[in-house]
Amino acid sequence: MHESKGNSFSKILVAVDGSEASIEAAKYATQIANKYESDLVVLNVILSDISIFGPDPPTHVNVLKQQGQDILDKVKKVSIDSVLDNNGTRVRLEIIGSPSAVSGIVGFAEKEMVKLIVIGTRGRSGFKKLLLGSVASGVVNYSHCPVLIVK
Repeated sequence: MHESKGNSFSKILVAVDGSEASIEAAKYATQIANKYESDLVVLNVILSDISIFGPDPPTHVNVLKQQGQDILDKVKKVSIDSVLDNNGTRVRLEIIGSPSAVSGIVGFAEKEMVKLIVIGTRGRSGFKKLLLGSVASGVVNYSHCPVLIVK
């Protein structure tokens, strides 16, 4: 982990679900990571009560895991590769299973000692009339660290 002098954002987490808002969030997170020479973790949460890391997961979990990997690949290609300038920023792609996107994101961030969470305003469920999506709102309410909401 990079610990620049006074770097309060040594590790940044961006949560992605493949939506346009999450792709924009990944762009912002990458730019911040470059500026502060931070480690960047790109996280996709599979909504599942079954652990995706078990020895022989059910077929539907494998399908969800592949969809999550496809999302990470898309975000990496569209957002991260286009902005990353190789200044020492390390990027890690992660897929986790959780019964709730909010608890998955917040729990992962706490476990990994993340210093900043970046998330889009609304995910794939949309609801344009809502000012802030329920996942983003939940992450803001329960996070142990600052959260940047990208519109």
